[in-house]
Amino acid sequence: MKKKWFALLALAMALVCVLAGCGSSGGGSRMAMGTGSNTGTYYIFGGILGQYIQENAGIDVTVVSTGGSKANIQSIDAGDYQLGTVQSDVIAYAWNGTSTFAEDGPVQSFRVIGGLYAEAVQLVTMDPEIQSVADLAGKSVSIGDPGSGVYFNAIDVLSAAGLTEQDIQAQYQNFDASVESLQDGKIDAAFIVAGAPTPAITQLATSNDAWLVPIDGEIADTLMANCPYYTTYTIPAGTYPGQDEDVSTITVKATLIVSADAAEEDVYNITKAIYDNAEAIAAENSKGAELTIENATSGMTAPFHAGAARYFEEQGVTVETE
Repeated sequence: MKKKWFALLALAMALVCVLAGCGSSGGGSRMAMGTGSNTGTYYIFGGILGQYIQENAGIDVTVVSTGGSKANIQSIDAGDYQLGTVQSDVIAYAWNGTSTFAEDGPVQSFRVIGGLYAEAVQLVTMDPEIQSVADLAGKSVSIGDPGSGVYFNAIDVLSAAGLTEQDIQAQYQNFDASVESLQDGKIDAAFIVAGAPTPAITQLATSNDAWLVPIDGEIADTLMANCPYYTTYTIPAGTYPGQDEDVSTITVKATLIVSADAAEEDVYNITKAIYDNAEAIAAENSKGAELTIENATSGMTAPFHAGAARYFEEQGVTVETE
C-alpha cells in the first residue's frame, strides 16, 4: 500500500513538473517569434537567432513563418507572438499610425530590442528591356501584398522615379508568389525587400537569367530626403550568380521587436544572447556580421525595451525608452 502511495505521489509530481514547464531551458520561459516567408531571410535568420536565444538566454523560442512585418506587429499586439522581425519603416508606420497602419491607427504595444541587418530593396527582373526603374512603365510588376512593407517601399521607389501605381500593371503578390511568377514568366519584375543574398533570388538567378535593377542617383536622393529611414546600400558583385558588378540600391533595417509586456530580465538576456554572440552567428549566416552595437541602436523610430536598454547601457550606449 505504501509503495502504491509513493508511486501515485511521484506520478503527480511529474505531472506538475510537466505543466510548469520543468526541464525546459530558462525554467519554462517560452516565446513565439514571427518572421516572414519560409524562403526569405527573416525566417532563416530568425531560426538562427532563436537557437542562440534558447541556448544562451534560457528561453524556448518557436520561430513562425508569417506574412512579414505588419503581421508580426499585429500578432504581438494580439498577444499571439512575443517577438518579431520587422522592417524599420513599418515600425514607424505602426508607432505613428501612418501608411499601412493609417486605417487601424497607432499600435504601440511593442518595443525595440535592436537593429539586425540591412534589408535591401531589390528590384528583380528577367526582362532585357528593364534596365532602370523608369523602364517599369507599362510592365507587369509585383509590388507586394496590399498594405505590406514591400508595397509601400515599391510605391516610394516608383514615386521617386516619377511613376504612379497606375503607370504599371501592378500585381499584388507576396514574396513566394513573386518569385514563382517571375520564374514562370507571368510578371516582368518584382520588388523584394530582404537581406542580400536572399536565398529565393539566388535560386532564381541560378536557374534563370535574372538580375537586379539599380535604385540610385536622383531616385535614391529623393527617397532619403522624403523618408529618413531609407539609406543607400551596395549589393557587392558576386552576391548572386551572374552578378558581375556592384548594384546600388536603398535599404531599410531589419529590426527585432518584443512585446512591451515582456519581462525586463528576459529581454536583457535575449539581447545579450544575440549581440554577445555576433561573431558565432556570422559564422552561420553572413547577416550576423551586421550585428554591431552601432547598427543595433541607430535609426530606431520607436522606444527600446528597458531590458535591451540595460544591455546597451553596459556597452556604453544610451537608447531611448518609454
